[in-house]
Formats: sequence, C-alpha cells, structure tokens
Amino acid sequence: MKQLVELISGDTLEITLEPVTRMDLIKYSGASGDFNPIHTIDEEAEKVGLPGIIAHGMWTMGNLAKLFTPYYEQGFIQDYRIRFAGMVFINDVITLKAEIIESTDEYSDFDVKAINQDGKVVIKGAVRFVKK
Repeated sequence: MKQLVELISGDTLEITLEPVTRMDLIKYSGASGDFNPIHTIDEEAEKVGLPGIIAHGMWTMGNLAKLFTPYYEQGFIQDYRIRFAGMVFINDVITLKAEIIESTDEYSDFDVKAINQDGKVVIKGAVRFVKK
C-alpha cells in the first residue's frame, strides 16, 4: 500500500464492501439512535412507498470514510462534504471510491463517491485530508 502522502492528482483509493445486510442496519440504528423503521422493517418501508428497507444515508457516509482509515497515522480528514444521490438497499454491494483532485505538501483534496452494483452513484462529495 502506498503512503497517502505519496499519492498525486488522479490517483485513486477504492474499497468494495460486503453486501448490505439487515443486521448492518439494525446495528447502525442502535449505534446512531436512528430507529426510523424504514431502515429495519420491510412493511414500514413499503407503507411509505419504498420497495423495501433502505440503509441510513449516514451509514453509507460513515462507510465512505473507511477509504481513509489506513492513513490516519499520516493525517486526518479536515473537511467532509457529501450529497446523497440514491438509496442503498439490502444486498446492495457498494464500492467506495476517492480520486485525488489536488495534492500539496499540506493536504490532498479528493472527489469521493459510493456506487452500487448497478453502477449508480448513491453518494458523492469531497474530502480534504490534511497531512501531518
């Protein structure tokens, strides 16, 4: 694995998660305090017009930060901005991607996104990683 400080504009980070499970969302509900039943109970999700339960947007956003976990000894995320662009469902396989847009001695700016198995972007945004 390259050091993050060695990466240059155009370089990418990528992780593919295991398929989303109901248990992932139940655990996240407990950890976050977000017990909205559209995230854990099929019938409740269907009552509001969804085809099934959906993942918490913040669950997906939190997973996106995993791209930077191996590099926290080298720096930290100073700014993290995202826009929710689609829903994540049970059994979706999410690929997390970050591409360096600009890199200086002090920081690297990344475009980030989470993409489902059908190639649909479900989250997109930007991260500034400040180097130590």
